[in-house]
Amino acid sequence: METQELSERLRSHDPAVGLRAVGALHRLAEQVEAAAVGRARAQGWSWEQIGDALGVSRQSVHAKYGK
Repeated sequence: METQELSERLRSHDPAVGLRAVGALHRLAEQVEAAAVGRARAQGWSWEQIGDALGVSRQSVHAKYGK
């Protein structure tokens, strides 16, 4: 889904359309976060540094991505 299309759907007065757009945003955010965490780890960042940057604990980010 393109950014403009997603933006239009988020402004929809139809709750079903808006909620599907929110779901798409959540999935996109998860993908972007995973890629950024992967790059940070590849560059030697600690789990604590990554957690701080994301505003979460190192334990939570490690539990999510430390496989």
